[in-house]
Order: sequence, then C-alpha cells, then structure tokens
Amino acid sequence: EVQLVEAGGGSVQAGESLRLGCVVSGVAYRRACMGWFRQAPGKERESVAIIYSDANSIVYGASVKGRFTISQDNAKSTVYLEMNNLKTEDNATYFCAAAVPSDFLTCMGRKAEEFRDWGQGTQVNVSS
Repeated sequence: EVQLVEAGGGSVQAGESLRLGCVVSGVAYRRACMGWFRQAPGKERESVAIIYSDANSIVYGASVKGRFTISQDNAKSTVYLEMNNLKTEDNATYFCAAAVPSDFLTCMGRKAEEFRDWGQGTQVNVSS
C-alpha cells in the first residue's frame, strides 16, 4: 500500500518562501509519477508540478512556473516543492500524489483524477 506523507506547510507573508516535502513509502521509488496539486476553497484541484522518478522530467502549472521548483531525492523516496515569491493566490491545501508504476509519457500528461494515491494535504497560507 502506497503511503504519502506531506510536511512543510505554514503561514508566510507574500514574497516569502516555503518548502514542502512528501515521503513515499510502501512501494519502491521507481517508475513513479509524482505530482503536487493544490486546492483552494470553492475551487477545483489544480496541478502544480509533476515529476517522473526515472527521468527527472518535469511539468509545471502555468500559475507557478518560474516561482516553484519540484525536485526529488530518489534515495529518500521524497519529493520536494520549493515555493518562492509566494502570492496570496497561492493560498490552498497542497497535496502530494503518486501513480506507481507509470511510464514517462503517461506521467507528463497525467491529470489529477489519474493519480491513484494521495497524501493528507498540508495547508499553505500567504498573507499580504
């Protein structure tokens, strides 16, 4: 059983940074399609960033490109999301998601509903 545990959320002011982490357990960290998603109250779940374990290939959502960076430590089965220059519109609950196993091409085009396993979410609050 795949388990995902997120950490690192919190409250910051606009312009500041936060780093989220997601530890993957219950499955070998290979052929893994990992994603960060977020959902604000009253809004649909939004794709933030996706990374493929075996190729380090990445896709970013348009609203975060240039400000957020997804990375991974395969030895630690951990995916990170570095969030810089945070804005009030980044306020949301952030979720880590996994689709294991996955191939590279499918991973890069995955939508939220195509990820099978999800973490519990971590809250990010950005104030102006």
